[in-house]
Amino acid sequence: QVQLVESGGGLVQAGGSLRLACAASGRAGSAYALGWFRQAAGKEREFVAAISWDGMATAYGDSVKGRFTVARDNSKNMGYLDMRSLKPEDTAVYRCAAVLVDPHGAGSYLWRRIYDYTYWGQGTQPVSSG
Repeated sequence: QVQLVESGGGLVQAGGSLRLACAASGRAGSAYALGWFRQAAGKEREFVAAISWDGMATAYGDSVKGRFTVARDNSKNMGYLDMRSLKPEDTAVYRCAAVLVDPHGAGSYLWRRIYDYTYWGQGTQPVSSG
């Protein structure tokens, strides 16, 4: 079992920046890939970014590419989503997700689909850019 807790949401002016954090706890020594998803009011959940366990592979949704950066610090069991040049359409609740991986076989793998992930956080305070 992996527990995920997000933090860092809030109100920011359009064009501004915000950092979201995802704290992971639970199965000691587990390796997991991380993903970030968002859901705006009245819309479906959308893939934002993903990072492999070893941090060597990253991926981004088309709408955030070039503006958002995903990162992780495995020594602290933390994941991060750095968002800049925020737009009103980035307004959403952001959630991090994790899937356990074999670090020796899939350490550089990442996943983009919602149903690939096993564990989910509750979501940030809504990120609102306007």
